[in-house]
Amino acid sequence: MDANFNPDKQHTVGAEISISGTGLHTGVKVDMTFRPAAPGFGIQFQRIDLAGQPIIKADCDLVTDTSRGTTLEDNGARVSTVEHVLAALVGMGVDNVLIEINGPETPIMDGSSQPFVELLQEVGVQEQPAAKAWYSIDENIYHYDEKKRVEMVAMPSMDYQITTLIDFNSPVLGTQHAGLKNMREFVKEISPCRTFVFLHELEMLLDNNLIKGGDINNAIVVVDKPVTEDEMQRLAKSFGRDKMEVKHEGYLNNLELRFPNEPARHKLLDVVGDLALIGYPVKARIIANRPGHSTNVEFAKKIKQYIKKNRHLKDVPVYDCNQPPIYTAQQIEQTLPHRYPFLLVDKIIELTDKVIVGVKNVTFNEPFFTGHFPGNPVMPGVLLCEALAQTGGILAINSMPAGQYDTYFLKIDNCKFKQKIVPGDTMLLKMELSAPIRRGICEMRGTVYVGNKLCAEADMVAQVVKRV
Repeated sequence: MDANFNPDKQHTVGAEISISGTGLHTGVKVDMTFRPAAPGFGIQFQRIDLAGQPIIKADCDLVTDTSRGTTLEDNGARVSTVEHVLAALVGMGVDNVLIEINGPETPIMDGSSQPFVELLQEVGVQEQPAAKAWYSIDENIYHYDEKKRVEMVAMPSMDYQITTLIDFNSPVLGTQHAGLKNMREFVKEISPCRTFVFLHELEMLLDNNLIKGGDINNAIVVVDKPVTEDEMQRLAKSFGRDKMEVKHEGYLNNLELRFPNEPARHKLLDVVGDLALIGYPVKARIIANRPGHSTNVEFAKKIKQYIKKNRHLKDVPVYDCNQPPIYTAQQIEQTLPHRYPFLLVDKIIELTDKVIVGVKNVTFNEPFFTGHFPGNPVMPGVLLCEALAQTGGILAINSMPAGQYDTYFLKIDNCKFKQKIVPGDTMLLKMELSAPIRRGICEMRGTVYVGNKLCAEADMVAQVVKRV
């Protein structure tokens, strides 16, 4: 992500580009091609080696195995070890891409995301003419796994931040932590970090023929126990080496660590990749203590369910009574011809070229309560529409050249009343342009909220007429 990258726009890959390598567990050599995709497409894999070339969406609900990486399965096809590729896409800001692959597992490369990042950097990332809908976390979301001693939490934040902590009771690794305060840091600080494995795990995998594509250069091997000469010879033979040794830090002869806390940074990389399976871009602060693929995916499912349950709140306007209004009641009267008791907007708190938000404080002294549901005061639905219309009138007039204008509403469609408005409620009146204003005709979508509850909605069409 360079300085010109706009995080509020969707992005795809700049051009088609391919990479080849061997799957870590299957040992199968595969070719993988990244293809540009349209806005809203998301990240999808396509098994072009299978009949019908089935597509598998990057979705936590499609994860079928997390024992040695994250595996997706759908439409009779599967693709394994997707986390490093997904992390690279998130780190590069790619929202929409089709990944064609002619085998069951992504290539392991050097065990990090860096080869995929470098590939994407070759073609660049293309901004698309579509807004990126970020989803915010408004309350803490927790996930615990007592058996694995895993603790994870997502907290409200203005950005997407991740902190990981690892502690495997290993004298070699000790306790490590890593942090990512901004995704712009991912490429340099996180993507080069390789996966790691303990020697006793490596021996078990070799015994069960489970790392057919493994090489001593695509993982950090942590030696946390004494190793005999026979065991070293066996390992050397397994990896096609003449000799192996344990470095004084407790690592099998491998490349030098790229960071002192490279294992913790790789765990953070895995969290980035696995949480991409939420399917929604989120703004939250993630803290993960001893994370692993299975808990990452379960955590992703929790966050996804939270977003699905609360995404209707994403566009709910926020009212801070401590902030000065953009339009006061007196300024509204200078724009609209309405006066008490028919002026139904107290102030404007948000105004752009496409969106306006007004506020109406409903009191028991409203004159319409005298005769509307006496003893059980309910604001008439027709007045909710009028309040929206007045708010929309200010948006429409504000978009016109200098002069004095009036707005006349021509049509109301799809009007629905979902919650009643009663004395003491503070109505938030939101009007949003559905299409550009043409020849004075203004199409708008209106919604009325009290707190986080949607109370009314309607599609409206108005005509803006210059006063003579």
